[in-house]
Amino acid sequence: MTTSTDLMRQRRFLPLFLTQLLNALNDNLYKNAMVLFVVYQVYDSPETETFISGIATAVFVLPFVLFSATSGQLADMRDKAKIIRWIKFAEIIIMTVGATGLVMAARGMSVETIAIPLMFVALFAMGVHSTFFGPIKYAILPQHLKKDEVLAGTGLVEAGTYVAILVGMMLGGAMPIMASTVAVIVIAVVGYITCRWVPPAPAQSAEVKVDWNPIRASKALISFSMGNLELRYSVLAISFFWTIAAILSVQFIPLAKNVLLADKQVAAVMLVAFSAGIAIGSVSINTLLKGDISARYSAASVLALGGLLVTFYLLCRIWDLQPAGDLFTVSEFLVQPLALVLLANLLLIAVAGGMFVVPLYAFLTTRVDKSEASRSVAANNFISSIFMVVGAGVAGGLGFLGIPLQEQLLASLILCLFSAQLSRKLHALEHLRGPEFA
Repeated sequence: MTTSTDLMRQRRFLPLFLTQLLNALNDNLYKNAMVLFVVYQVYDSPETETFISGIATAVFVLPFVLFSATSGQLADMRDKAKIIRWIKFAEIIIMTVGATGLVMAARGMSVETIAIPLMFVALFAMGVHSTFFGPIKYAILPQHLKKDEVLAGTGLVEAGTYVAILVGMMLGGAMPIMASTVAVIVIAVVGYITCRWVPPAPAQSAEVKVDWNPIRASKALISFSMGNLELRYSVLAISFFWTIAAILSVQFIPLAKNVLLADKQVAAVMLVAFSAGIAIGSVSINTLLKGDISARYSAASVLALGGLLVTFYLLCRIWDLQPAGDLFTVSEFLVQPLALVLLANLLLIAVAGGMFVVPLYAFLTTRVDKSEASRSVAANNFISSIFMVVGAGVAGGLGFLGIPLQEQLLASLILCLFSAQLSRKLHALEHLRGPEFA
């Protein structure tokens, strides 16, 4: 905790922390304002709503599959701080396009023919933007921080990301659509100003030639990540975790509306609880590990996550309440007998997730040379994104197969077991390699 507090006062960390926080805030404010508007104002079918929610997740994640290899090379071979500035400038343009789509949708102007496609174009562009920013926010940490500060820095970045997701979800659910259009542009501008304070982070690699062929570069990236055992186990375990997160994120909003019979503000509260839990778990694990980069708690954390998912499923199954009006408002929802238990359960699921994933991210940047750190994170983003696209697609398609939303929650359990097994292998490898690698 002392290390975390000290880092928040340092220019070598604070501007980056704030930049990524604003980045995640804007991503989620825009995405949630868009999805909530489409689900609650445009369509009135559980199958279509789940499908649209899944498509939105897939559209945002797809650029990670297409461009992660390029982004990792670029970040290793160029000054990371300069790349951040170009990325954040592009965000202003992207959000202007997205805001235009939101305004058109709110005014009923060609909603399905122009406004929604325009919003999806902006969402895809934000995915590209995040693809190029993602490797930097973790890979820059070993460059600016001491070895015993990296886990704390990683935990703070992850916690900050989810605090921002939390706030973005709250704003996306609570703000009028027209206010959201102004907010996304203002946040983009503030993010650009903030990023200009990030200290220089010169290239650590002697290589200067970026391979712009996405297929060839992606093959090289996969080979690189699978050739290092610690990196392989970390990447695959993280990928299974983000598949679980993708499935749950697709299910939350339709589940809130159609199973819990709650309005969009309640859906936002559920997403907020999940994000708050990730943030709590991300900071807590650094306290448990005392700065040591280790997977010793990861298997237990993801198994606990699986057990809590079963409890959440059972709570949804026995939820049999009818709202007085159309749908429960937040105040009406919170006074229901099982509501607080359900939200607490969701929070604990996310706490377990944060404790599981943060040490694994630290492995990505500390078990390779600094000249390869960005490619290590990019490899994780690439493989995780493929898993997430598949997960989102499966979640979006389960409803069309007639599987109830509650039952869809159980699709994540097998992934918890895979993640736990990989975590055990990673921890066993730590012992084989000895303390000098700790």
